[in-house]
Amino acid sequence: MNHTQTNPPKPVIEAIDLSKRYGDGSLALDALNLAVRPGEIYCLLGARDAGKTSALHLFLGLTSPTAGRARVGGVDVAADPREARRRLAYVMENVAFYDTLTAMENLEFFAQLGGRWRVDAGELAMAMRSVGLPERAFRLRVRHFTDGMRQKLGFAAALVKEAPAWLLDDPLAGLDPQATAELVDLLREVRQSGKAILLATQDLFQARELADVVGILKEGRMVLTTTRADLRYTDLEATYLDYMRGGFSSLVEAMA
Repeated sequence: MNHTQTNPPKPVIEAIDLSKRYGDGSLALDALNLAVRPGEIYCLLGARDAGKTSALHLFLGLTSPTAGRARVGGVDVAADPREARRRLAYVMENVAFYDTLTAMENLEFFAQLGGRWRVDAGELAMAMRSVGLPERAFRLRVRHFTDGMRQKLGFAAALVKEAPAWLLDDPLAGLDPQATAELVDLLREVRQSGKAILLATQDLFQARELADVVGILKEGRMVLTTTRADLRYTDLEATYLDYMRGGFSSLVEAMA
């Protein structure tokens, strides 16, 4: 009898011993290793100074690594940052748009900036509907948008780019419960479509609800990685707080 072994898909987002030390000697990231595969949400969980944003900036090519490699879709970011960025969609906590342009005009501009020169109005409208923006907002100037509407437009821009990898830097922070619930549902749909999503957050609830893999960062170091299956047997909040307080022995007992 022949037994077929299924190999896991290759990572779309990958860090290999990725490190960043700034000129003043401060260490932002220390030998980070992670892999995000198609149809997977990887959550980087940590406090604001944990190194999450530094890691995302290395994937975006906004800063150069001190050591190690960042890859997107098999492309080494340091070697070819433009090609790596072409394969990425990025949504940050406060998405910046041109306030004097309408939502439709902003989407068209950012689609072109991402390399899609011909995007019809129907596709742009479909993206805005998908994120929960009302029809009346499509032709509204963005200066009239609420914070929640701006974030939804940021997710619409990510959809329009059609990139295989998504980088998210606390994009749901400060949103009202309805907007948060709508965007959480969207992220589940995006994962189902086969995108690889790297989500940086300090929100334990988001990590527990969304992540297939959780990596806890503290002071630039990955101190724990756990999967969705493991989370069934682990109190993520207690584990996270134990690490933030510097404990270790109780964690070992909990994971044993």
